[in-house]
Amino acid sequence: MKIVSIVGKKNTGKTSLTVKVIEELTKRGYNVASIKHSHHSIEMDKENTDTWKHKQAGSNLVVGVGSTTFFNARKEHDLNRILFLLKHFDDFDFVIIEGYKRYNYPKIITSPNVKDEYTIKEVDSFRITDEEISELADLIEEKGHDIVDTLFANNCGYNDGEAIASEIRKGNLTVDDLDSVQSYMSIDGKVVGLNRFVSDYLKQSVIGVINTLNIKDYGVEKIGNVELIIPNENDSHAIEADCKILINDKILEINSFTKNIVSNSIKGMINAIKTEPNVRTIDIEISNIKNELTNAEITLKTNGHDVQINDFTQGILKETIFAIVNSLKIDDEIREIKIKVEE
Repeated sequence: MKIVSIVGKKNTGKTSLTVKVIEELTKRGYNVASIKHSHHSIEMDKENTDTWKHKQAGSNLVVGVGSTTFFNARKEHDLNRILFLLKHFDDFDFVIIEGYKRYNYPKIITSPNVKDEYTIKEVDSFRITDEEISELADLIEEKGHDIVDTLFANNCGYNDGEAIASEIRKGNLTVDDLDSVQSYMSIDGKVVGLNRFVSDYLKQSVIGVINTLNIKDYGVEKIGNVELIIPNENDSHAIEADCKILINDKILEINSFTKNIVSNSIKGMINAIKTEPNVRTIDIEISNIKNELTNAEITLKTNGHDVQINDFTQGILKETIFAIVNSLKIDDEIREIKIKVEE
């Protein structure tokens, strides 16, 4: 998803330019979303309509569904929150924003007095030609980028979204140079950046669990886009633990960052099984791994004690742990996995 904003002072043609850009990108076959920001109240339905009455009665979010669908929220949401939610609706290629000049997205400006470091082009909206609109769309294709905090390009020497976005605007990087991020996360309405390893790790782990479920019973024939909401009422904290992974009886060398991720994931899964209070050590062994995990054998010990787990739980553990190990990019064929977590 590539994001670009069109900003300028009042009566400088922002809306007409936004419309022309959307038309050009749509003509090129792209799936386009747009956001309009205003300093004034925007009403989505007329007075005395049913949905208007809902809002007047106190509903903080009214959804109207007919030939179209609209959302009318009483609260003004942060732009990045809205951009994150757009990822739930569809696989948009571009999001064109009209307004929000204080945000750090590439900007096309319609008046010189709003120019800043994020500006990629200044245009005269009233005199712009069709050819110039086409060139502007080319520029948007080149310099648009996703939510800033989701940008990672560690192989290029950059490790924060702001620096990466700046290099894209300067033409020193393209979105094709960035890490392929497989998962996106928001915590309490704040977008949290995930690098390639973490995003792939989460994807593999969640898909591993889903593979154990009877998803066809819910009308799901294949796994496409997965949306997960976790209300966390517990004050849970990351653990500090040592983690040792053996693949085919060979120790897998992993850094402390990866150890922490694996340790906390394994501890979280075992806590969910509720084996015993105050688990200090976890030993998991999966053997006889062949083309599929169905016939693989798994054993689990906590605090040195054997834990009996049913077939369903075995399936979840096997699929999830195998997915976790796969995210570490093991070159050899995996026949056996041993993991020890010790606080």
